[in-house]
Amino acid sequence: MAPDIEKFRNRLETERKRLLGELEQLSVAGRPSEERREGSPFGKREEEATESLELEKRLALERGIKEQLAAMEVALGKIKAGTYGKCDVCGKPIEPARLEALPHARRCMTCKALESKNAKR
Repeated sequence: MAPDIEKFRNRLETERKRLLGELEQLSVAGRPSEERREGSPFGKREEEATESLELEKRLALERGIKEQLAAMEVALGKIKAGTYGKCDVCGKPIEPARLEALPHARRCMTCKALESKNAKR
């Protein structure tokens, strides 16, 4: 049974827009503040440590969102190329239930399981 390409295209584009919005929010929230806390017993070192931790968390979130965006772009490109729903490894159709759960899936369950098994070694 062939996947409903238009349904998946809409889901992928909606998810892409949501992720772009999250990325924009992180960008706005990550701009440095001119406020400084007063009265900290550790002074500037505490502020710098807090700012550093916040920056690391924001960068990790951004990296995750960018990876998800890249996966959406690949899937949308596969739709345009007419290869959506085919496994990148074996070329067989990806199970419809897998695409329902993960519209940007690039591997069938068999190839994904083999990849996970090999990664554990």
